[in-house]
Amino acid sequence: MIDTYSILMKQLLFFIFLIGVGFKSFGQIEFNPKFKAIPPKNTNFKPKKVTAPITPEKPNIVAPSVFTNTNILNTKPKVNNSFQIGVPDNFSMIPKKEFVNPGDLIVQKLNKKPDNEDQIVYRKNQDLGDFKTTSLTAKVMYRDYGQIDGDAIRVLLNDKVIVTEVVMTGEFQGFEITLEKGFNKIDFLALNQGTVGPNTAEFKVFNDKGALISASQWNLGTGFKATIILVKE
Repeated sequence: MIDTYSILMKQLLFFIFLIGVGFKSFGQIEFNPKFKAIPPKNTNFKPKKVTAPITPEKPNIVAPSVFTNTNILNTKPKVNNSFQIGVPDNFSMIPKKEFVNPGDLIVQKLNKKPDNEDQIVYRKNQDLGDFKTTSLTAKVMYRDYGQIDGDAIRVLLNDKVIVTEVVMTGEFQGFEITLEKGFNKIDFLALNQGTVGPNTAEFKVFNDKGALISASQWNLGTGFKATIILVKE
């Protein structure tokens, strides 16, 4: 009985001893003056200032007005384009000329003579003369002697077409014919007057030996002809 009691008392004292040692150790760790806190890595940190975004100012856009003196094309205005209410405007869409009858314009156009047709002197046939020859053939040469403007002719021999149409240039061109005994009539018919009237040409006629039989010029209106007659003896 005594031994059991002694054992319990020893265990109780040992337990109280352990508790006391534990409190002492805890007090030493918590209240130890040598304890140092771990400093932060960056002690110079400063928070950045947050500023509101800057909103750009909107440009002051003013629509151009056609009722002011402002010239939107940056050119010097020739007239005053200002407009005021109550002030009469001199501009008018109606031409100052009074009413024109369209029929009068048509009549004037119909009555107007073409620029190349107004010279009456050329509106007739032209006789270039009669020439006698003993030549078996004749060589006829012609060219536009005036302004080279597209004069065209047709050539007939004894009323038969031998050249349907030819436009004359500044160089001589032509043809050779066999002369029949008696009259050989050569007609040069003006098909137009070119761009500058009348139909003008210089022509020459040579015999079979190259000798000149005749040389002359013509000035014809459209539809008229110049005629030369070669009489073979």
